[in-house]
Amino acid sequence: MEELKFIRPTKEYEEQAYEYIKEFNDYNSNINGVGGLKHYIGDYDGWLKKLEEDRTRTTIGDEVPAETFFLIRENDNKLLGIINIRLALNDRLLQSGGHIGYGIRPTERKKGYASYQLYCALEFCKEMGLENVLITCNKDNIGSAKTIQNSCGVLENEIIDPTNGKILQRYWVNVDKALEKGIEKYNNKLNIKY
Repeated sequence: MEELKFIRPTKEYEEQAYEYIKEFNDYNSNINGVGGLKHYIGDYDGWLKKLEEDRTRTTIGDEVPAETFFLIRENDNKLLGIINIRLALNDRLLQSGGHIGYGIRPTERKKGYASYQLYCALEFCKEMGLENVLITCNKDNIGSAKTIQNSCGVLENEIIDPTNGKILQRYWVNVDKALEKGIEKYNNKLNIKY
């Protein structure tokens, strides 16, 4: 696997962030794990401010602290994926959102990037003291289900997603177990910058 970096969003990637969202729209693909970026088209600075508020938030009602990261391919500095990590669960997230939402741009899928991105996110979760994380995906999203399962995800149950009526799978991932499984594959390749 080529060199990748896992970083917090910066102003440098504004144009690429918009291109990322456009690509999902062009491919008629669901946009997940972007920390609300799709609602800030044309206001990237506002989105960066929102991410800072997410990072420093305490859990109040429907709001939970969260972090968002970009996965960047170093040789061409291309934004490949975005992942959002919720550091606490409220009732809604426990039901259908989980701790982690992520996506890889449609033209870069099936290359192992989602697994690497999730591994980096689990490293961050460990640093934040999370021992088990909930990750959900639509049952028909086979690629996402395989990524979660390959990260030691254990299916707890399937429910009807209240947001779209589809069958939603709820997986629990033991962070230490997942990191142990991935350490030989990724340990010497990690380039995580918070």
